Amino acid sequence: MSSALELTLLLLGSAVLAVVAFRSLNLPPMLGYLLVGIFLGPHGFGLAKESPATHTLAEFGVVFLMFSIGLEFSLPKLSSMRRIVFGLGMAQVLLTTVAVMTCGWLLAWLLPQLVDIGWQAAFALGGALAMSSTAIVSKLLAERLELESAHGRNIMGVLLFQDLAFVPLLILVPALARPGQGLLVTLGWALLKAVLVLVLLLVIGQKLMRGWFRVVVKRRSQELFMLNLLLVTLGAAWITDKAGLSLALGAFVVGMLISETEFKYQVEEDIKPFRDVLLGLFFITIGMLLDVRLVIAYWWLVLLFLGLIILLKFGVIAALASLSGAPVGVALRTGLGLAQAGEFGFVLLNQAGALKLMDPLLIQIVLASMVLSMLAAPFILARADAIVMRLSANEWMMQSLALTQIATRTMGAQQHVVIAGFGRTGQSLAKLLEAEGIAYHALDLDPDRVRDAQAGGASVSYGDATRRESLVAAGIHRAAALVITYSGTASALKILHFTHELAPNLPVIVRSYDDRDLDRLRAAGATEVVPEAIESSLMLASHALLQLGVPLRKVVRRVQTTREQRYASLRGFFHGATDAGETADSVQLRLYSVPLGETAYAVNRTLAILRLDELGAEVTTVRRGQSRLKVDGATLLQAGDTVVLRGPAASLALAEERLLKS
Repeated sequence: MSSALELTLLLLGSAVLAVVAFRSLNLPPMLGYLLVGIFLGPHGFGLAKESPATHTLAEFGVVFLMFSIGLEFSLPKLSSMRRIVFGLGMAQVLLTTVAVMTCGWLLAWLLPQLVDIGWQAAFALGGALAMSSTAIVSKLLAERLELESAHGRNIMGVLLFQDLAFVPLLILVPALARPGQGLLVTLGWALLKAVLVLVLLLVIGQKLMRGWFRVVVKRRSQELFMLNLLLVTLGAAWITDKAGLSLALGAFVVGMLISETEFKYQVEEDIKPFRDVLLGLFFITIGMLLDVRLVIAYWWLVLLFLGLIILLKFGVIAALASLSGAPVGVALRTGLGLAQAGEFGFVLLNQAGALKLMDPLLIQIVLASMVLSMLAAPFILARADAIVMRLSANEWMMQSLALTQIATRTMGAQQHVVIAGFGRTGQSLAKLLEAEGIAYHALDLDPDRVRDAQAGGASVSYGDATRRESLVAAGIHRAAALVITYSGTASALKILHFTHELAPNLPVIVRSYDDRDLDRLRAAGATEVVPEAIESSLMLASHALLQLGVPLRKVVRRVQTTREQRYASLRGFFHGATDAGETADSVQLRLYSVPLGETAYAVNRTLAILRLDELGAEVTTVRRGQSRLKVDGATLLQAGDTVVLRGPAASLALAEERLLKS
């Protein structure tokens, strides 16, 4: 490129297109950044050249990533997950590193002309391949609602320890690469510097951080807060860099310090744009390192390394999870979730290359296999259930037993409500249903929550509502309604798809965060979508109006009008004897069902001919048997149909007369 501006525009344009494409395919945007670097880099089309400035910015991306991870670390969190983090996680990193070192020496013995690797390089390679992708796996687990499942907790615990282990690995790899000194002396000196710097940051920084941030916050300037955040993060990174450690270590420690203050959540939001953009640049520079021609020339070796990475990590992690007491299915899913390489592995591999620990050809082959393993991760996780079922007959029996337990609990239920998700919203709904004497059965993927709720008498089972078999076992064919209580559009669409197949006439109420996906959810079959952001805004508005002196009756009417504009099902209701005391305003619009007999005037006539709208009545639904017809002017009514009308009482009476007159 002829100028820095042109290079910047090229990278930005390519990154935007790649991220849009990968988002559309529900794949992590990180992979799009990698491909941009591969195609535009010096080994691809050669449009973008590597430069010291680019690498510096990319390193800042890792700094902000480690800062964000530091924000997630707190002593209570580590304490609650200590068995998984320091048991399964530590064993995974150590055993994977040893296994990779052993495989490296074995390959060097079998292929001496291609693989020349010393023990220091083998250690660096083992540490790099022990890492898994926190960004990819956490996103996929969240989309599949598996973060709180047994294998989801195992995966997140192991990822947590990997993030911790990355910090000492950043110190050890450069220490091992320095010749001319005794290894113990080198490691001892590195450890001493690390301890001194950490004491400086943790002891002095802990006392200064909260007080200094309060001083900055009192100035009430968002600009000053952001400048201070960048200064503190990069300043700590500079301190550790000057001590011969890594930039990322200082940022990680500062993140930990801020996580103990009340400013944690504001900092997370402010730092996110810098982290995401710079981390994207980091992955672009990693892609630039990949020489596609060498990969093609040694494709068989790349595939060999790819297979070794996935199979070795899967085997090690599944075996360790099983030894820790996890059921076979959970152990296998844990291994599948962590079988890929990770973003920190690239950092360690890049560090090993800069220190001349490894042959450039070997780095290219390993780099290519790591990228391919990350590309394969979404597809492996998507097929995890099928893979586990094929590998373990016992898992099939466990799944069948779980479904049988759900079916047993719901066998006698009729016209009950199926609740997908038994978190705070699901439990509140269950209490209201119990108060009205309405049966329900909930499905949830948190085993601890299910166990505690069952002990408390709740009608809930461990089951995945996004699986067709779980919905059938919960008695969806006999249910009166289905309520999806968590705000996850991807999961809700999957549940709606199966519900439409199994019980097309079942009313489904879906919770969403806001109304951005309202049309998609309704098109997929949702009877009603309840955006929590809108509902909370209505409650805030009603309390504010009351405090300002607006009469309660007027506030209620205003909120009701707003709801009617958003929720079709609230535009009127079926009127009964218990509504006799309601005011005229609150029952102005009613719903009324008119069954058509053989002699009804409307039989064999279209809605356009009947012109019910002239009477002030709207036809909302025409039910024919168990199905609902699409209503328009051309809808032809038949004997046995039920016409559901909406309108004022007087209009409904006139419309009924026109429909039934002889």
